[in-house]
Amino acid sequence: MTKTPSSLQDLSKSLYDKAKAEPTKRFWGLYVHVCKKETLQEAYRMAKKNNGAPGIDGVTFEAIEESGAESFLQQIRDELTTNTYRPMRVRKKEVPKDGGKVRVLSIPSIRDRVVQGALKLILEPIFEADFQPGSYGYRPKRTAHEAVSRVAEAIVTEKTKIIDLDLRAYFDNVQHYLVLEKVAKRVQDDAVMRLLKMILKATGKKGVPQGGVVSPLLSNLYLNEVDRMLEKAIDTTRNGKYTYLQYVRFADDLVILIDSYSRHAWLVKAVEKRLREELAKLSVEINEEKSRMVDLRKQGSFGFLGFDFRRIRVLKGLAAAVHAKAEEANGGAGEAPGHFPATCEPTCGAGDRDDQPNSSRVGELLRGRAFRQMFHVYQRLGRKDDTETSDVCAETPGIRLEAME
Repeated sequence: MTKTPSSLQDLSKSLYDKAKAEPTKRFWGLYVHVCKKETLQEAYRMAKKNNGAPGIDGVTFEAIEESGAESFLQQIRDELTTNTYRPMRVRKKEVPKDGGKVRVLSIPSIRDRVVQGALKLILEPIFEADFQPGSYGYRPKRTAHEAVSRVAEAIVTEKTKIIDLDLRAYFDNVQHYLVLEKVAKRVQDDAVMRLLKMILKATGKKGVPQGGVVSPLLSNLYLNEVDRMLEKAIDTTRNGKYTYLQYVRFADDLVILIDSYSRHAWLVKAVEKRLREELAKLSVEINEEKSRMVDLRKQGSFGFLGFDFRRIRVLKGLAAAVHAKAEEANGGAGEAPGHFPATCEPTCGAGDRDDQPNSSRVGELLRGRAFRQMFHVYQRLGRKDDTETSDVCAETPGIRLEAME
């Protein structure tokens, strides 16, 4: 950019608008904004608000505040501007999972979290312009509630053949060279690319760290072509206002919903074939044991973001019943796929835990607003295949959400 906006907010909007208007534009002159005092201050504020555990150097926010946060940030800025900054190794932390397995968190130092946060503040608006409507995980102004709602709305519009997909160790197997190639399609700035490469190398030969500030952005970028393929499938098979396919992705958790009518049976195999092709390009493996096909018309059900989904009848209408497990409904222990930090303003102010730094869980995302049971009810009007309407929805056409304690 040739003209620097007067504030970080103006810069973010300018980058987003430019990226949205010019889908093939490559941005240069970004590194100077990463190094700016106001960018580093905002990155530090975000890191401190999340209040995660210290990294391998053991430095805490309390220690930084005692010695002076301004001098701490100035030192980081000097290292960035003189190209002497080198990220530290991440601290590994094992967290137990179901079945006796463990999940390994990679915890950067606070210093490195600030740098990653500054880089994310500059890069995120560019790539947000490219991200697709069906992606909800850890994006600004997008919530788990909206992802759950999108799934339920698809079910009540007869998309009841489900591809419930599980990716095998997705975050551990992200290929660094592919991530850098995808970033380079939008970023023509050697200093930014060098910084990003150093951040990735500090975590190992491959993978994005679960605990890294910039990781959610990179993981969404990595799967963006999969989202594009699914968006194209929606548009290609569209018939007027009707669509016969829908998808929702939250980080590495992906569900695809396909119309139930027999004449659209070919879509299931076609989408699955294209999906496998796109994932193979990324060296992403499908966990065949956990992935499955579900037919909701045959009393099937599936889980997504800690909820169980099924199709039910309500009087003459059709509804999607969405049942939250008790621990998620109470703001409990249901973990979000990917276990990434809240990368913008946290949904709740509880902060992070020492044993899971910078981590956000679905239970926390839904705290205070989750339902033990929800119904999305749809008044089916205008479909040639079914002319009956629902008495339940007579007063409110379209889709509505009801909560039941």
